[in-house]
Amino acid sequence: MPVPTLALDAGRLLEQIRLLGAIGADAGQGGRTRIALTDDEKAGRDLLMQWMRELELDVRVDRIGNLFGILHAATDTGDEEPLMIGSHIDTVRNAGALDGCYGVLSGLAVARAYRASGIAPQRAIVIGAFTNEEGVRFQPDMMGSLVYAGALDIQAALDTVGTDGARLGDELARIGYAGDMEPGAIVPREYLELHIEQGPVLQAEGQLIGVVENLQGISWQKITMQGTANHAGTTPTRLRHDAGYAACAVAAFLREEVVGAAPDTTLATVGSLRLEPDLINVIARKATFTVDLRDPDEQRLQAAEKRLAGFLAQIAEREGVEIETECLARFAPVVFDAGLADEIEASARRLGFSHRRMTSGAGHDAQMIARIAPAAMIFVPSRDGISHNPREHTDDEQLAQGAQVLLDVVRRRLASA
Repeated sequence: MPVPTLALDAGRLLEQIRLLGAIGADAGQGGRTRIALTDDEKAGRDLLMQWMRELELDVRVDRIGNLFGILHAATDTGDEEPLMIGSHIDTVRNAGALDGCYGVLSGLAVARAYRASGIAPQRAIVIGAFTNEEGVRFQPDMMGSLVYAGALDIQAALDTVGTDGARLGDELARIGYAGDMEPGAIVPREYLELHIEQGPVLQAEGQLIGVVENLQGISWQKITMQGTANHAGTTPTRLRHDAGYAACAVAAFLREEVVGAAPDTTLATVGSLRLEPDLINVIARKATFTVDLRDPDEQRLQAAEKRLAGFLAQIAEREGVEIETECLARFAPVVFDAGLADEIEASARRLGFSHRRMTSGAGHDAQMIARIAPAAMIFVPSRDGISHNPREHTDDEQLAQGAQVLLDVVRRRLASA
């Protein structure tokens, strides 16, 4: 079957990125905040649903709030094995305009190209916006796609209590996105996700397109240390049970020993740290902090977790503090579909865009959907590698180039259906 000629409306894509990026704008800070299932995120969902309906897509919402727009195939049988394009529209606090949103809106751009051509695809195209990808308010992150892939029970997800004490299921109902479709009811034949890199590699190497072959494993833990509060001026160091010192010792150990054991692959971050009573002249009685470990190799990730556990036991005995750990999230590394990666590389080459194979350092919905369907990702450069920040930026031309690669991959995959 011949490959259809389809034109990308880059101007409309960029306009929609701007319009969605204006929702949840942080006054005077230049960013936007659309935490999952808040009023601002509802406004973003409402706008996305409006755009889906303008394209006459079949709009559906599942029980975890994942939002889908379906461009039906030319025949009923073509709807049975859809190609899914997805990402998310929730953000972290004071975020950029591209993370997640670019992928969803590029999916709409693909559907728009088909609508403008008057051609119905040989297989259905499903554009998905997954719930709570960022995991800021409700843990774990990538929750909507995790539930969709059948790896997290729907009721457990609905009963999740957020950082503000709200129950996720109640918030879905409150904003009007507690759908009735069962998660996973639309089974994709394959899945594509277009995303900004969120790292510096493509820019540093002067490459336009990243062909994402695999994605790092992620281990999130919350660690609580209980010591003894005492006077900072009268308690000798040898007699202290200092939770603050013990927490800092863990952070130093992670950098020096855990990362030091595999400096080219293992990453460790203490991203949140709270001390109590948080007074300048009082030894901390309690420290609560998070540890984020990442590595693209499962054995190395397990080794990093083991080193951390061993040191926690040592510091507890040495400093006389009690330690509790809680697993917040644990995802194994993912290898994406080789055939789809080859297709992305071939499209970049056809379009004349420089490209490289690479690993994703961040987690994405694609890693969850890869459990149920062949999946792959396309990256475009991020200026200075900055993301989760108002300074997050990719040039308009580069955004258009990424969407062109996505469209080219889709039209060729569907032409060969």
